[in-house]
Amino acid sequence: MARILVVDDEAQIVQVLRGYLERAGFAVLTAYDGREALRIARQEKPDLIILDLMLPGLDGTDVCRVLRQESNVPIIMLTARVEETDRVVGLELGADDYVTKPFSPREVVARVRAVLRRTRGDLAEQEEILQVGRLRLDTAKRTLFVDGAPVDLTPSEFEILRAMMRAPGRVFERAQLLEAAQGMAYEGYERTIDTHIKNLRKKIEPDPRRPEYILTVHGVGYKMREA
Repeated sequence: MARILVVDDEAQIVQVLRGYLERAGFAVLTAYDGREALRIARQEKPDLIILDLMLPGLDGTDVCRVLRQESNVPIIMLTARVEETDRVVGLELGADDYVTKPFSPREVVARVRAVLRRTRGDLAEQEEILQVGRLRLDTAKRTLFVDGAPVDLTPSEFEILRAMMRAPGRVFERAQLLEAAQGMAYEGYERTIDTHIKNLRKKIEPDPRRPEYILTVHGVGYKMREA
């Protein structure tokens, strides 16, 4: 049974999400501030964290930053609809997805399931090694190597890179990369892909300002250079 840590300073939101997640078959841990969230995450090692960005004391961006330094636990952010900059900052820090308030609890459960599917992978999937230049992606182990050195990827980054490395030279529209990353395309989330691409370039490119691997196709999307 997957364990989900729900972090929000609004008790009603925590309890509503807890009820829906438990009915969906998940075990739920809860926290109401950033420091408590870090303590529980370190002690209990949940399978996924739902994290509000506006928290008292240690806010959600700081919690996300610390968690990313310590692990690749999947993180879904809860953000206020008007605070687009917070959503982008959270994604740049390594969050995998975000849900804007007010939200449907059923949508949150669906997002949790989608992220966990990506994180755990398809158990029946055959081992696949993808190679493009200095990049080597082991899909069974969900591990990227750059010049032989392992590089940590978030679940969303892994899925985007896998899709592009499977088809070097193919141009992907943002919506297609969103579908690869999220399991389905969400209207209005194109900027999410731009942020994930920016993060990937920092991890794989010799000079992210002059990318050699993930190339921009202006007005369309992105492509992986041909091997």
